[in-house]
Amino acid sequence: MISLTRLNNTRFVVNAEMIRTIEERPDTTIVLVNGETFIVREPMDEVVAKAIEYGRMVRMLPR
Repeated sequence: MISLTRLNNTRFVVNAEMIRTIEERPDTTIVLVNGETFIVREPMDEVVAKAIEYGRMVRMLPR
């Protein structure tokens, strides 16, 4: 899960493994595999970095 900020400054978390696309239009727009859309304050590069870091963390956990 990664923590993000909506345009109204409320924080929420999203499952990074459910992200289908991330675009800047100019606000950062995240579309999940189920079609749900979020617009966030974080720049696209930051969201991508958080998703990558989450993936690395998950793969490092002992099974």
